[in-house]
Amino acid sequence: MRELMKRIPIIGHLIDRLNAFPGTQEYWQKRYVAGRNSGEGSYNQFAEFKAEIINKFVESNNVGSVVEFGCGDGNQLSLATYPKYLGLDISTEAISLCEKKFRSDNKMSFKSLNAYADEKAELSLSLDVIYHLIEDDVFEHHMRCLFSAATRYVVIYSSNVSGTMTLPAASHVKHRNFTKWIENNVVGWQLLDKIENRYPYKGDHKSGSWSDFYIYERN
Repeated sequence: MRELMKRIPIIGHLIDRLNAFPGTQEYWQKRYVAGRNSGEGSYNQFAEFKAEIINKFVESNNVGSVVEFGCGDGNQLSLATYPKYLGLDISTEAISLCEKKFRSDNKMSFKSLNAYADEKAELSLSLDVIYHLIEDDVFEHHMRCLFSAATRYVVIYSSNVSGTMTLPAASHVKHRNFTKWIENNVVGWQLLDKIENRYPYKGDHKSGSWSDFYIYERN
């Protein structure tokens, strides 16, 4: 009985945490409506690092079109040099923010993920998105769209948790071993390169990231 009493506050805390999370789509919609941004990963040194890697890849591989699943508030995109771009997001508020920010750039277009109509591009992007997809069905839908939309390359920037790796989490964070999922569920693609983060996570998410680049190429 004494041991049970010790566990009750912990159980209650877990239940409160689960109840407090409204779901991936609602969480991000409310976050942007409240004036919050896409997070540390889309700003400052992390944004610059991601832009450097992707812009170089686009140029060196003559990529003519890009589709991104999870464009967020557009801050990361402001550093991009893409010939043609379609940004999709689970949050309609994020799409509205991007449309306003890039309204004078005719290379950029945006639409809600719910309105995605199987558009294709040479390169498909998922940047700091996968570990924010809490529900398994939302994660799987994201992954299947990511690979079906790409005609040449897929670039993923995310944590990739293995059985021996532990990372901190929050109500809107769920780390996954996505490379294993790809091995088991995606046919016709191979891992071309992995680029480790220039600012690896060392206990502070403001100075280091748990994400690395994983670049896939269609066989």
